[in-house]
Amino acid sequence: MTQAPNPAEATLPSTRRNAGFEPDILVIEDTPTLRLIYEQYLASMGLTVATAETAAAGMQIFAEYAPPVVILDLLLPDRDGLEMLRDMLRMRPGAAIIVVTADRSVDRAVTAMRSGAQDFLVKPVAETRLASVVQNARRAVAMAQPDHHGPQAGALAGFIGTSAKMTRVYDMIRSTARSMAPVFITGESGTGKELCAEAIHALSPRAAEKFVVLDGSSLSTDRFDSEVFGHLRGAVSGATADMPGALQRADGGTLFLDKIDELDLGLQAKLLRFLHSTSFRPLGATEPRKADIRLITSTTRPAHAAIEGGHLRNDLFYRLCVVPIQMPPLRERPEDIGPIAETLLRKFAAIENRAFTRISPQAHAILQAQDWPGNIRQLTNVLRSITVLHDAPELVSAMLPSDLSVLASPGRGPQSAPTGNPSFAGQTLAQIERAVIEDALHRHDGSVSQTARELDLAPSTLYRKIDHWKKTDVP
Repeated sequence: MTQAPNPAEATLPSTRRNAGFEPDILVIEDTPTLRLIYEQYLASMGLTVATAETAAAGMQIFAEYAPPVVILDLLLPDRDGLEMLRDMLRMRPGAAIIVVTADRSVDRAVTAMRSGAQDFLVKPVAETRLASVVQNARRAVAMAQPDHHGPQAGALAGFIGTSAKMTRVYDMIRSTARSMAPVFITGESGTGKELCAEAIHALSPRAAEKFVVLDGSSLSTDRFDSEVFGHLRGAVSGATADMPGALQRADGGTLFLDKIDELDLGLQAKLLRFLHSTSFRPLGATEPRKADIRLITSTTRPAHAAIEGGHLRNDLFYRLCVVPIQMPPLRERPEDIGPIAETLLRKFAAIENRAFTRISPQAHAILQAQDWPGNIRQLTNVLRSITVLHDAPELVSAMLPSDLSVLASPGRGPQSAPTGNPSFAGQTLAQIERAVIEDALHRHDGSVSQTARELDLAPSTLYRKIDHWKKTDVP
């Protein structure tokens, strides 16, 4: 009697069991009929398929043949699928792993997405969904190859700033872009939430497809169905032609739904139903249609406040917030204000045909000392106004709006310049910063906590600066 091959070998035909075999995709599924269906359908797409019925066999093939894409059933007889997913990504961080789960276990799929899965499939799997997910995964792997020409470090296109908080945002965008996981962006008005969504789309396998933006605050109950699902000619008053909705326009690409917490709760329920089924019915249509979209949403309210205040459905939030990204306000990254202001100044100088090329140290310090409650949008308006009203090589403090002073902000009210330094002309930014801090310390009788509160800095930051000055006596 011929000895049975080991489980891993049994998944590869003998004609393929050689060093030259390079599977495009590995399917790990313990149900024989499903495994065969997946294999035959994927082969019809022109892919070379390896299959395994156990976690042990799957890991052996994964380690030996390094397939770029894996379809992994989360319910395997010999090992927990989530643990296996994490081990695979530790072995090969660039692999695109698609997890498969039963309808009653979608929460496990969400956990898998947060652990790094590329996408998920819910049984029974439709062939069109399987094809779309696999194609997206293959594009994601191709985008991540070393020869892909794109920003790999530092600030992303459209962003300015290298602060620690923004660097974390850039890292989140890069790691999230190649996934299909829904992204939930929070941040104050003017912090760049739409820019963040665009960057995710631009770095994703869907970059060649459309990026569609919807404003939740403008979607009334009467307009929602037409705007989101679309309508056929004659379905609504004045409809003289078919109108594709946002889902159809974004099919294959990305839909960014801004201010989702300002969308009526009943309309949020309609969106949730689409997310469960990925199907929708345009007004006047008799048959539902499918849409393959990457959904990114945002709020200006913190998520917990939106839920507790009754602005956002709890069940919708947990479906959307697989990957949360927090956009920091300008006051939390003051070191980025200068580079942003200088970039905007040169941009608007070119538009308005002005001579501006730089910002004086004193004006720089004044800009950096603001709270900027309107964030980048407010700073943009200030710089645009200056370039319209003035023309000079250098932006000086006298050109700034009258409600700005060294320690002034719209939230705190204007204050006087440091008493010991009425003029900062000729001083470096580091010298001005030290003068501002020491003046505030003097007014608060040396209290670091009160000074930190006034300057909107972390006490640890002030202690670090003071300690540095004591050791070096160099501003």
